[in-house]
Amino acid sequence: MTWRKLSTQCVLVIAAASAVLAQTQPVELHPQISLPFRFVAYGDTRFTDPKNTEAANPSARQTLVEAIADAHPAFISIGGDIAYNGNDANDWKVWDKETAVWAEDKIPVYPALGNHDLHGDEKIALANYFQRFPDLQTNRYYSARAANTLLLMLDSSQDEISGPQGEWLAHELDTLPADVDFVCLVLHHPPYTDSADQFFGGGHSARPSEQALAKMLEERQAYTRARFVVIAGHVHNYERHEHGGVTYFVTGGGAARPYMIPRKPGDPMFGKDVNYHFLLVEVDRGKMKVTMNRLELASGKANWTTPDSAEIAAPAAAAAKAGK
Repeated sequence: MTWRKLSTQCVLVIAAASAVLAQTQPVELHPQISLPFRFVAYGDTRFTDPKNTEAANPSARQTLVEAIADAHPAFISIGGDIAYNGNDANDWKVWDKETAVWAEDKIPVYPALGNHDLHGDEKIALANYFQRFPDLQTNRYYSARAANTLLLMLDSSQDEISGPQGEWLAHELDTLPADVDFVCLVLHHPPYTDSADQFFGGGHSARPSEQALAKMLEERQAYTRARFVVIAGHVHNYERHEHGGVTYFVTGGGAARPYMIPRKPGDPMFGKDVNYHFLLVEVDRGKMKVTMNRLELASGKANWTTPDSAEIAAPAAAAAKAGK
């Protein structure tokens, strides 16, 4: 199949925290995307001095960047913790250097803020962040429309369902265009995870704010034609969960120091502790396929496998397939 960047607009809809909803205007980021298209989602890259192998695995990080470029995605979604320390200009210079291939190929990057991106002096950290992503116009949450897919990029350092961000999110979900098949909500902290704060070697529990977000989405999914897909990071591993018609991915395998996840037999990741990876998301009319591309480095050689994938259908497409 040939992947084309042709007819359908892909626009970035900017919503400032203080903006009046009615004043929100779409901003075109890259000219055109048509179905079918593919994009990449992953997170927790922790760009920093390659000598700092405690924070991240530089070989894995660089190999992932090159493989993502080779996949020729329409865009890349990064779910936070892009830099190891957001206020460190040198960490962002490593980002500039190691992702130069993306810039050369003119691949747009849609980021969500992670806690490491806000490390240190927050004003300096945000200045470094927005310097790399000027199209965001200093907005910490925003949306991007690509063909039949709407991306809602959230800032999970703020409550997702209350305050200005919550009002904006509710408005976006209340006014979904009729031709949107999929709504991908991208944020740093996961609503569901089998990790826990107390795990030896590191881990994170799901927080009440993201659990409340999940509850709201699952209630809405029952009467929403478009399918909700949540893509998060923060936990440095891979997970997939299904709840209330919503598919949840944890994709924190961008190279940060791995966190172990307890696995049960039957889990496609059973026996696989370190899961550096990215998600390849292939979108067509009424259907989406998400494939976990796992990287294992052995004696300096990159070995790639695809141990897990999920096919997601918009309700109308699923009903037609079932002959309803």
